Formats: sequence, C-alpha cells, structure tokens
Amino acid sequence: MSENQNENSAPEIDGNLIIHGDNLHALKALLPRYAGRVKCIYIDPPYNTGNEGWVYNDKVNSPLMQEWLKQNSPVDGEDLERHEKWLCMLWPRLHLLKELLADDGAIFVSIDDNEQHHLRMLMDEIFGEQNFVSLFAWWSKFTLANDAKRVSNQHESILCYAKTFDNFIVRNLPRTEEMNKAYKNPDDDPKGRWMASPLHAKSGKESDRYSLTFPNGVTWECPIGRFPAFKKETLLELYQGGEIWFGKAGNSTPHKKTYLSEVRQGKTVGSLWEHREVGHTASARVAIKEIFSDYEEPFDNPKPVGVIDRILRIATGPDDIVLDSFAGSGTTGHAVLALNQEDGGNRKFILVECEDYADTITAERVRRVIRGVPAARDKSLREGLGGSFTYCTLGEPVDLEKMLTGEALPSYAMLAAYLLHTGAGLSAEGELRAQNGDGLFYSGEAQDYYLIYQPELEWLRSNAAMLQEETAKRIGAAARANDKTAVVFAAGKQLGQRELTQWGITFCQLPYEIYRGGAGSVV
Repeated sequence: MSENQNENSAPEIDGNLIIHGDNLHALKALLPRYAGRVKCIYIDPPYNTGNEGWVYNDKVNSPLMQEWLKQNSPVDGEDLERHEKWLCMLWPRLHLLKELLADDGAIFVSIDDNEQHHLRMLMDEIFGEQNFVSLFAWWSKFTLANDAKRVSNQHESILCYAKTFDNFIVRNLPRTEEMNKAYKNPDDDPKGRWMASPLHAKSGKESDRYSLTFPNGVTWECPIGRFPAFKKETLLELYQGGEIWFGKAGNSTPHKKTYLSEVRQGKTVGSLWEHREVGHTASARVAIKEIFSDYEEPFDNPKPVGVIDRILRIATGPDDIVLDSFAGSGTTGHAVLALNQEDGGNRKFILVECEDYADTITAERVRRVIRGVPAARDKSLREGLGGSFTYCTLGEPVDLEKMLTGEALPSYAMLAAYLLHTGAGLSAEGELRAQNGDGLFYSGEAQDYYLIYQPELEWLRSNAAMLQEETAKRIGAAARANDKTAVVFAAGKQLGQRELTQWGITFCQLPYEIYRGGAGSVV
C-alpha cells in the first residue's frame, strides 16, 4: 500500500519514500531498484543498553529458530546472550546496506559504549578494516550527571565506513563567521577582507635567507631561526599590487595580505562534534516538542537535526540518495529537506520504520516540516521546507516455506527479486522481469541473470521449465557477445554442466520442492 503526501499527485517510487515495515524485508525490497545507488546511509539502531526491551523480530524461516526466538525475546539486561542477539540482528541488515551503498558512498552508525566495540568489529568484517573512515565523537550532553556512578558520559559515537575508501570524498564544512572574524579591511582594499600573514616560514635553507628594502624605505629581514616564505621578486610584485601591509602608520614590520576570497572555502571535518555546533540531546527534545506541540510526549531520545545535517554536508552532493533504515522520529528526512532548501539541492531520502508510529510520528513529522510549523522559532521551518514523499506499507515478504512446498508460489518478479538478493555483489539497477524469451531479468557488470519460471505447478513440472540446449546456446552466445558470463535459474537442465561451462553458463536449480508441490514428480 502507498500514498503520496501531496494529495494532488500520484505516488513516486523514485522520490522521497517513507516505508512502514520490518527493515530487513524493506531493504531486500529496495535492493533491485537501489543497489549501488545510495550515497549516504545513516542508521541509529537500538543501543542495547539492557533497558530498551527491543525484540529480535526477524522472520527466520526455520520453525526451530522461530521457537527459539519466541523463548528468548525480548532482549533485556539480564540476558547473557543479548550482545550476540544484537549482533545477529544487525548482521544481515548491514550486508544489505552495503549492497545498497554506492561505490563512492559511506555509512554512518550512531552507537554508545554498550556495543561500540562489538559494532566496530562487525563493521570491520562486513565493510573491511581498510574502509574505516573515522569514529566521530558527538558531544551529546553539555551537563554533568550528578548521579553518575563514576564518570558522567557526555558523548555518543558515530562510526563511519566507506564502501570503497579511495572513492569516498569527505566534503569540507562551510566556513563559519567565527573563522572569518580575523579577516578585516582597514585600508578599504578593493579585493575585500584580508588577514595579515608573516613573510617567513618554519623551514627552508640557510642559503635562502635575505633582507629586502621595499620601495617605501622599510627594510625586512627574516628572523633568526626562520626562513623566507617568498622570493625577493615575489615580494616586490606583491608590493606593487598593494598586497603588502606595513601597519596603519605605514612603517611597521611588513606582512602579506591573505584575502578571504582566496582561502579554501571550507572547514576541515574534525572527529569531535561539539554540541554548540550540531546540537545536543536536550535541544533535540525541545525541537521535536516544537513540531509536535499537540503531543504530550512525542518521542524518546530523538537526534538533533544538526547531527544529520553535518553527515549530509560531508557525505552528499545536491542530487544524492540518503537512506535511514532505523528512521525513528524522522530526523533524517527533516534534515534532507532543510539542506535542500538551503542549497537548492534535490537530495532524496528513504526512511524505514517498523514501529506503529511510522505514520503518526515519522511521516507526520515530515508532513509538518514540509507544510510549516507555525510555532517554530526558525523562519524557514515556520514557512515550511517544501517537498513531498510517498508513504508505503511493506507488503508480505516471500514465504520461503510455503514457496518450497508449492502452497504459495511467488510471482516472477518476487522470485527474481529474491534470487537477486541471494546473488551477492550486484551493484546496478535492474528491471526484475523477463526481458526476453530466454528469461533474462538482470544485467550486471560481469554477469547476466536468467530465470526460467512461471508460477504454475503444472508448467514447472513440464519440459518447458527445463534449461534446454537451444536456449543454453543462445544465452551463452549473448553472454560472450557482451564479454560476460551467465547465471541461469531453472527447475532443471537437459544437458551437462561441462557443456554449460564451455558456453560460460552457471546453472542454479530451483529447489525441488518448489515445483514438486507436495505431490507428483518432475518430468
């Protein structure tokens, strides 16, 4: 089910999305369309403090595992296996997130000290130690807790890994007015504000040292222990251009003018994010209460918009896709819309939330910031950030047990999507339908994928469901023509793997039970 926030337009699956449903199934559903396209992923999973009561609710198909999980949920502080359960919850989700991430993208994960060390090892395993970017420390609390047992913990961590370290570019942050305060223009220089910089440097050669008398009669000599930063000729050229400053009286030690317009227009990203720059937990609670003034307690522990804003600024461009699969109160969607309004960007967000408040909190927050929050102190938020989104309710996932017994055969598209997920390493968007008579449903960089299938038991028991020689020859020839190999899924094959290997085909048989249907046999 889906609905568009803008009632006058149809749902846009390629626009902003808010999805209500289990994020494990949602990520699988997103994979065919968004694999390799998401530039920035931010997630804020349960911190596993022992007080949250989160339930390990993955649909594990094995009846034995389902029974075990019933007996071992919810996860609480007395559970000696709660760390293992938490890691088991994240493991498949992180693998899917990696598949969705673009080659030049990055993932950011909020965490505290309860699981930070475990998460770091898990991320090393899935994303690779070589792709670790930084462990950012967010100064989340500006006050000390008087009831702390030993140390008042004032920070949370944000782990960042790139999909491919060498491809990920950390963008500079905007310069602040604090950084620009040193730049003034006391002589009304037409080039604008400038800062006086010394003419010497820390390193150099002794033979490079010299003294220089400028045309105005002021002599400059490099201080002992320092070395000239410029050649004589360069200093004279700067003098002629009015770029040497001798003080208000005109006879002080000369300095070079460094113009604000010429310095790097950005601030290097640091690993410590101060609350005065990105917000803190208290300010986040005030901000969400401002949006939900008609709610008594809108949401526990929301993240400040400023934290997500910083992530977006350093990891995204104006047309990138941002994914948050633990969307909570919808801060990520709010931050994307706010930054788009500020810089004219067209970033798209995908939010996934499994809890019942997906509509009443997650989506409702985004609705309100789009339309405007009358009581907001920020002018742009009062007037509304603009934009739209499509709200979706996740459909039923493929039931593997029923599929294998023939009770509920999936459609071609559903089975293709399932097989696409199990074919790890795919990185491009694909249409999950039979694109030709041989069953081509996905083209990757190195392999083409074929599915010979119809959701009918009688058809699946027939020879038409088998990979036959003529079809195999056509598939092999098409793959070779594009310098690829082919993977073919089918109920069976009528020739040996040795021949298929010669033609560049890997055959994958659909499980016997899918077409046995509890009775009968394969023809």
